[in-house]
Amino acid sequence: MKFLIPLTLAAAMLSQTVWAGDADAGKAKSMPCATCHGLNGMSTLNEAPNLAGQPLIYLIEQMRAYRSGKRQNEIMGIMAKPLTNGDIDDLAAWYSSIKVEVK
Repeated sequence: MKFLIPLTLAAAMLSQTVWAGDADAGKAKSMPCATCHGLNGMSTLNEAPNLAGQPLIYLIEQMRAYRSGKRQNEIMGIMAKPLTNGDIDDLAAWYSSIKVEVK
């Protein structure tokens, strides 16, 4: 039992390292996304979702699903295809770091 807490803590730290992206790099890479998703992740089109403030892991999983074709959308399939895992991690770090205020 005394080993369970350190193992759980180590697993949590490792998982954060694996998903760590660079928000500044993601912001720099986000210009093609801004056409539909807005400069700060707030959508400019009714059919495009807001990305600002979405959970990091959700954004990573969805962009990878678009890239692989597991999730289907004509535009996102094309946009996600050339992205590397690092690009996706950076973009997800950027969009998840944006604070959304509800008024």
